[in-house]
Amino acid sequence: MKRWIFDLERIRGVANYQFESEIGQKMFPDDVIIEYSRKTGRIKHIYLNGSLLATLRPTNGFFALTINGSKRLMSLVDYSRFRIVVHEDVESFIREGRNVFAKHIVKANGKIRPGEEVVVINNKNVVLAVGKAVLSGEEMLAFNRGVAVKVRTGTEKQRLCGGLLKKSKKN
Repeated sequence: MKRWIFDLERIRGVANYQFESEIGQKMFPDDVIIEYSRKTGRIKHIYLNGSLLATLRPTNGFFALTINGSKRLMSLVDYSRFRIVVHEDVESFIREGRNVFAKHIVKANGKIRPGEEVVVINNKNVVLAVGKAVLSGEEMLAFNRGVAVKVRTGTEKQRLCGGLLKKSKKN
């Protein structure tokens, strides 16, 4: 029990540092479930109500958000801080998990830094994908070429993979 409390405070501290001060308590309430790596015993996944919110990356100690985690984050923080808005024409590609190019970005916060976790949305605030910024927010708007966001997973990709996982667990 003591370790769980320590680990809960640790993941909240990482969230406060990575996303915004005091977001950790809201993002990861007391009823989260922490999954540990069998091999190393380190924190691996964080679940809330049976839904995977984030994975703690062992390489850099930061969170890699899932679609559910990104939706939760967006409901808790400033509207524009971690959001990238893209053109309507590319929505289907982004949902499939394709990378976001700078020329397709409509809005991006100037405070976004390369390597930071970002959420890709459309102009109606619907989450399309989650990934890592390759360019700063200012560069995303200034450039007309190149990858701006390396997408980790799109909503369509997660829906398809989630369905396959659920089917395989029943067998």
